[in-house]
Amino acid sequence: MNQTADTSALSVERSTLSVPPSATADSWHHLRRYTAARIAAGRTGGSQRTESLLDFRLSHARARDAVHSLFDSNALGQRLRAHAIDSFYLYTAATDRRTYLLRPDLGRKLGSSARHKLLLDAPSWGHRDLAIIVSDGLAAQAADHHATATLVPLIGQLRANGWSLFPVFIVPFARVKLQDEIGELLGARQTLMLLGERPGLGSPDSLGAYFTFNPHAGCTDADRNCISNIRPEGLPPVDAAEKLVRLLTESTRLGLSGVALKDTDLPPPALG
Repeated sequence: MNQTADTSALSVERSTLSVPPSATADSWHHLRRYTAARIAAGRTGGSQRTESLLDFRLSHARARDAVHSLFDSNALGQRLRAHAIDSFYLYTAATDRRTYLLRPDLGRKLGSSARHKLLLDAPSWGHRDLAIIVSDGLAAQAADHHATATLVPLIGQLRANGWSLFPVFIVPFARVKLQDEIGELLGARQTLMLLGERPGLGSPDSLGAYFTFNPHAGCTDADRNCISNIRPEGLPPVDAAEKLVRLLTESTRLGLSGVALKDTDLPPPALG
């Protein structure tokens, strides 16, 4: 899987913890301005400072909460409609959050009724270029907070470039591979999936974007490209949309995606 990360935009929240004079300073302290990683936090004797320990526990609790948080799919559909973007609701074989977490395989396929529903509606849409899927993944707040901000500029530019799009499919409890089944059933040229990434200790709301050219059941992770850490403190949604436009356009030109598609020679940004 070819993962695209904009390191210049990766300056996530800086730790605001200060190192008091009574603590032992760390020689790496000057590097803290470059990263949100927990480095150069100082120590008291041979132990962590209480402030550092409490900050770690708070971040860990936020990450756990993100994994178990609920996805407001109806609210997302309303936000998209406010921008003249149609949506279509589906569901996977995972019927609840607990099942989704314990059975990743069930999040990789549609529920039987949802599959039937999609097949019934597919002829009315006909052949289109791109199917976009949005899911909560492992961090519902990522989709809640950043999916609309990413999709509005992305869809606007793709439409301006002549792309035909299916309605945005909103699918709770989905895994990345679900895009292969949906894309194959629709006959879509490409699929793009936005979903919450596994939360880190400093990023409980990180959105990932995965796209595949010629999606089908036999696709593997090596056949897709990924843009990760989409959020204001990482890769801002507008910048992610800009990069996706360029990658999707290049994917179409070359007729491929995945490890064979690199972003080193992409054309200039298409969004202004």
